[in-house]
Amino acid sequence: MSEKSFDASRYLRKLNGKDYLEVKWRLLWLRTEHPEAIISTELVKHEAGLALFRAQVSLPEGGEATGWGSETSSDFADYIEKAETKALGRALAALGYGTQFCEDFDFSAEAAAGDAARVVDAPVAAPAGGARTREARATAPQVKAIYSIARSRRGLGEAEVEERSRAAYGRPPAELSRRQASQFIDALKKQG
Repeated sequence: MSEKSFDASRYLRKLNGKDYLEVKWRLLWLRTEHPEAIISTELVKHEAGLALFRAQVSLPEGGEATGWGSETSSDFADYIEKAETKALGRALAALGYGTQFCEDFDFSAEAAAGDAARVVDAPVAAPAGGARTREARATAPQVKAIYSIARSRRGLGEAEVEERSRAAYGRPPAELSRRQASQFIDALKKQG
């Protein structure tokens, strides 16, 4: 793994009032940390103006994720490319690259209110009145990343990670917001 640091916050843009990390920046993040990662995409279906892609991203130390994406010609003139990008973005998000800025993995009660409220890699507008009153909880991949990074880079045990999280945010990693989890991950990566 490369020891280079990627600051995702430099590449965020606002989409429907929320931070969003475009797929091109997720790719840069991946290649900064894992230049030897393997990416493969496959056009699974292409008929009647519909394109369905499967993307797989494999990390050298064994992490792997698959993402699916579909688009239609009625939505985009370049629907084939959009479907591939969507699939790749979802695979990267499943590995933690931009997960905190992607609502595909939000299974909270607010998100369950309807699929139309989600922003995915081919962005669609959120419905009127869809604003959330509280920040979404950290995703499972974020919480897993916190413990993994703390253990592998800092030699910290679970109790020590929870103690640091409580000291910084007043709660354990599983109860952090997405933004707090992202900040905690970055802090763990930067600490010497």
